[in-house]
Amino acid sequence: MWTKTIRLRFAIVFASIGIVAASVLLTAQAPVLVARYTATTSNVSGAGDAIRVELLKWSTDADRDQLLNAWLHPAPPAPVVAQAAPPAAGGGGGRGGGGRGGAAPPATPPPANGDAPPAATAAPRGAGGGRGGGARGANPPAADAIPPAAADGAAAPPLPAAAGAAAGGRGGRGGAAPVAPVEVPPETPESSLAAALQKPPSVGILWTSESAGYSIKYAYRIPSPEGGERIIFATDRRLGIWSEQWWKPTGTASPTNLPFTIFEFRLNDKGEGEGRSTLTGKVAEDTAAKSIAVGNYAEQPIVFKGVKKVR
Repeated sequence: MWTKTIRLRFAIVFASIGIVAASVLLTAQAPVLVARYTATTSNVSGAGDAIRVELLKWSTDADRDQLLNAWLHPAPPAPVVAQAAPPAAGGGGGRGGGGRGGAAPPATPPPANGDAPPAATAAPRGAGGGRGGGARGANPPAADAIPPAAADGAAAPPLPAAAGAAAGGRGGRGGAAPVAPVEVPPETPESSLAAALQKPPSVGILWTSESAGYSIKYAYRIPSPEGGERIIFATDRRLGIWSEQWWKPTGTASPTNLPFTIFEFRLNDKGEGEGRSTLTGKVAEDTAAKSIAVGNYAEQPIVFKGVKKVR
């Protein structure tokens, strides 16, 4: 009886130790948030959706400068790249009709009676010139092999022709089509900033009711003298890429077509405020903050209402 009781007590103690150890391990592995915000969407097709922003770290001044530089100074246009066209079939002579070194055939001696000489016999294939007009390795015909002029006004016999000359010299490799240049479009501030947002690691997540959250690549905090704060965020994807029905702007504002989204929270000293975005606005340089920002912030519709800082 006592043995069973002791065993039961030991089991309870070991189980308690295991639970405590697991809790400590999970707490140690859980990411520590530097800030957490909640809000409700507004002036979009998914208005009324509860969202939260969880930040693991703040972006530094170096991060700020890198993104602003990408926006203000896009890379210069790349040089025009020439695209080689495939050679056309046929066209032009080959590398040479005959072999490399065959000797020219002996000349046919003129007839003794002064009649017209017989037609010259065609040189065998491979005889005569190879690569060029003449035979590359053949010796020129001897002087006494050239038939003298025929007597009594008869036509002189033709000189023996080398096969390589008859077939053409080195010639062309084929009539190649002209090379067409490939124009590379110049980089714009939007494309330059989009590429720059792909490089840094995520500093937080924007969670919505969509199937996946949005990775926040930039979260720059600017404290105000009155005790409030202004936070500029940037996601490397446009809000609504997972589901357009949640983030389509409503009202008269025209949506932009940026591949990313910049949005801002402006909070008072109580940690309450609202937020606007580039879903309908443009990206601009904020000279005071030395950062990218939502252009004409006050003119943009409120996209995040009831923003609260909860951590």
